[in-house]
Amino acid sequence: MNDFPTHARRIGIVGAGAIGGHFAARLALAGHRVSILARGTTLDALNACGLRYTCPGEPERIVTVDAHAHSTDMGPQDLLVIALKSHALPGIAAALTPLIGPATVVLPVGNGLPWWYFLAPGHPLEGLRLASVDPDGGIDRALAFERVLGGSVMASCSSPAPGVVHHHSGGKIVIGEPCGGISARASDWAHVLTAAGLPATASDDIRRDLWLKLLGNVCANPLSLITQASTDRLLDDPGTHALFESLMAECLALGRRAGLALDIDIAQRIAQTRQLGAIKTSMLQDLEAGRRVELDAILGAPLECAARLVFATPFMQTVFALARLRATQAGIYDGH
Repeated sequence: MNDFPTHARRIGIVGAGAIGGHFAARLALAGHRVSILARGTTLDALNACGLRYTCPGEPERIVTVDAHAHSTDMGPQDLLVIALKSHALPGIAAALTPLIGPATVVLPVGNGLPWWYFLAPGHPLEGLRLASVDPDGGIDRALAFERVLGGSVMASCSSPAPGVVHHHSGGKIVIGEPCGGISARASDWAHVLTAAGLPATASDDIRRDLWLKLLGNVCANPLSLITQASTDRLLDDPGTHALFESLMAECLALGRRAGLALDIDIAQRIAQTRQLGAIKTSMLQDLEAGRRVELDAILGAPLECAARLVFATPFMQTVFALARLRATQAGIYDGH
């Protein structure tokens, strides 16, 4: 028996983009008390028109949510979903403390390696603070490690306009304790999410799951940024297909050197990605929209890990250099 209430939960969403909007819509439709921290035109759209949400097989719905510009107006939450781009979190982390009460669980669901990844005790590289994602340690100070549940989301969503979210495909969510093992709170929140139409499972090794997602992001996101091609075109071209294989093999080897139990067939993983069709990665969507890209969390962070382990990663380093220059020229990357 756990200590969580059975009634509607207070759930805060930080970041009202594609993934944050997807979570907000499903949870609000399930009857939870959803509050969104937003700003600018997104805040205006949510307050004026609600959240316009579509997903496969369902008509568009207008979902009513409470949208606020300041965390002090929202109060403590039972669950705080961090759906910001990784580079935006350092600048806002300290302002999130009014959302955290005695039992608040913090669930980051972004791409790449999160700030807490190597803070879990008992693992290789224990205590390594990833400067790529938490430059001065401000996230760790604001969002205590013991409050965190790790989260991985495998869904294709987009936000073509402020306050508008389309869920295209996928939707698998995995959550788990940073230190490993399946806890009561992870199981409870997985049940809450699943009941709301966000199919979630509690993992006994969320660090492994996040690295498995990283295998795809390290390949598809930067290569789509450089080439402006969707994943099907990248995988159908022999040259970029081979580069996918090399990047994935290198990232897989790095994860194993970092102590992760990774057993995956690269060819099968790539074939699964190809079956999804013409996927436009989040990094390509950001390029087209003129938004800053998450190169630091997706490539910078694992390269930090490689440097600490003195592990050679020539493919990842080369792609990072090319993607960084492409994004810099487009005005959507300035590093930390």
